[in-house]
Formats: sequence, C-alpha cells, structure tokens
Amino acid sequence: MATPIEIEVDGFDVRVTNPDKVFFPDATGGPITKVELVRYWIDVAPGALHGCRDRPTYLHRFPDGLFDGGFYQKRLPKGAPPWIRTAHITFPSGRTADAPVMIDAAHLAWMGTLGCLEVNPWPVRAGDVDHPDELRIDLDPVPDVDFAWVRDVALCARDVLGEFDLQGFPKTSGKRGIHVNVRIEPRWSFTEVRRATLAFAREVERRLPDRATTAWWKEERHGVFLDYNQNARDRTVASAYSVRPMPDARVSTPLAWDEVATVDPAAFTLRTVPERLRTIGDPGAGIDEHVGVLDGLLDLAARDEAGGLGDAPWPPHFPKAEGEPTRVSPSRKRRQPQEGGEPST
Repeated sequence: MATPIEIEVDGFDVRVTNPDKVFFPDATGGPITKVELVRYWIDVAPGALHGCRDRPTYLHRFPDGLFDGGFYQKRLPKGAPPWIRTAHITFPSGRTADAPVMIDAAHLAWMGTLGCLEVNPWPVRAGDVDHPDELRIDLDPVPDVDFAWVRDVALCARDVLGEFDLQGFPKTSGKRGIHVNVRIEPRWSFTEVRRATLAFAREVERRLPDRATTAWWKEERHGVFLDYNQNARDRTVASAYSVRPMPDARVSTPLAWDEVATVDPAAFTLRTVPERLRTIGDPGAGIDEHVGVLDGLLDLAARDEAGGLGDAPWPPHFPKAEGEPTRVSPSRKRRQPQEGGEPST
C-alpha cells in the first residue's frame, strides 16, 4: 500500500491514504487515481462551492473505485477531522442526523479522500434547514430517448421560468439528463416548493406533450421525465462539478444557456473541466444574484387544483400526504379489482 500523503488546503492538512488507488481504470489519458480525484476537487472548488457551499451534504462514496457499487453516507463519518462543519437535519421519518457541510476547498478535498465522487447537497443553507433556497428541475430521459429531446425540454423550461420571473441555471447531469437550478427566497417549506415545481413541470408538459412527462410511474413515462419529487425533503441531486460514476469520469457541468442547444455531455470529464473552469469561469456563478419568488407558480398550482389536477405521488418512503393519489402503480391497480373482488360462482 502506498504511503499516505498530506496536502495543505486553506490552512488545513488533508491526509490522503492509499493515494495511488485507481478509481477510473479506463479513463482517457490513463487511469485516474485517488490523489488525482482529491486534487480535482481542489482545482474546481471555486465553481463547485457555488452549488454546494453552506449546505448539508450527502456523500456518494466509492471507496474501492468506480466499480464497487458505491453508497450514500448521510451522516458525518466517524473519524472526520474536528474542523469539518455539520448541520442538524431531520428526515421525513422524524429521525435526525448531523450531516457534513461543504464550506471551502479543504472540505471538498477531505470529501475526496473518502472516495466521494459526488456532492449531493440539500437545497437549504445550514442556518435554516427547513426552508429551501433552491428549486431544482431534474430532466431525466427514459431509456433510448435521444439527448436532443432533453435539450428541447430544458429550453422550454427556461422559457416557462422566465414567464414567472425566475432565472434558471442549467448544467449537465453528468449522465443522460440536464439539471436546472433556480435560486428562491427561503420562505417556503419543502412541501410548498415541491408543489410549485409540480405545477411548473405540468406546464412544461402541456407545451411539449410528446417530449415531456410528469408521470411518476415508469410504465407511464415517455420522453423526458420532469422529476418534481427531487424537491421533497431528503431528496438530493449531484451538485455542480460532481464526478459521476461513469467509465470516462464524466462531470456534472454548469452551462450557459446558449450552450444547451448543442451541448455534448461527454465533453466534460474530470480531466477536461478544470481547464474549462479556468478559461471561461463558472456559468453558474451568478445564481445568488437572481433570487426569485414562488407566488406565480403557487398560483398556477392552485389553478391546476381548482381544475381537478391535484397532487401527484410522493416517493415511497414518505408518509402519505393529504390529497395524494393512491400510491399504487397503474398496472397493479388494474389487477386489484379482479384479485380482490367477490369470488366467482
């Protein structure tokens, strides 16, 4: 086993054990090692912190490299340095935890030493963990959908947001989708932000019915799914500059809107993104300068509800919500009358 090394970051000594461990064996240019991952997080910290600074964070860890399956760690790991910040969060079940909070490059480097590829922050700040200051739009294509459809839905999402005086900041997901983040005033609950996002997603669906869907059940989806449930408490997405568990070490990369129509997500990897950041800066850097309100989207939600379009299913581990439809897949629901009806005679 290689001798551990220490890297000084922001006045802290970050210890990297087994620095030569290979994380991405098939990356272009040769295998990517643990120490290269740690140095990547230091290099991109100025941009990455625009997406995750001061937020309770889940760590998506791959301690044995890309192909070990990985796991999410929602609590501060044992043995963490005493200088790691935390925030006390509450899960939908009512249980609580102290989650690490990313505040500087040293925190991101420490995260890398744990084999953490992704930062998965809550959409709240550590000082107020119950009121999101970010609305998240997750565009998730069904299998075999061309990426051009994702681009089209993203551009429609931009237009709809603009009609409600909201500014979206897009980024590649690092896999097959696109994320759009919207800064909002932190005065609505998770439930209200999710309600606003659902109304927004349905409006996009109305405009692009052949390409966009809000259908929660996979058997009913087509085209690009707008995952409104990513705004529920305890749900997270990979933040800006996260490395995704893909063979080419692809990165979730912030974009300018004029890049969206032609973007190729494969162009952004752990080895190409630091130079992009140094050359053009971070397209997501201005997000905190465009803080919006949800009044318009909540009015739209009220109109939808008055017209008979109520709540949509929540994730399975959440308590049953008032007004939520039956949490049963359509195919199973079709079978139930026959299986549970009166016996034939």
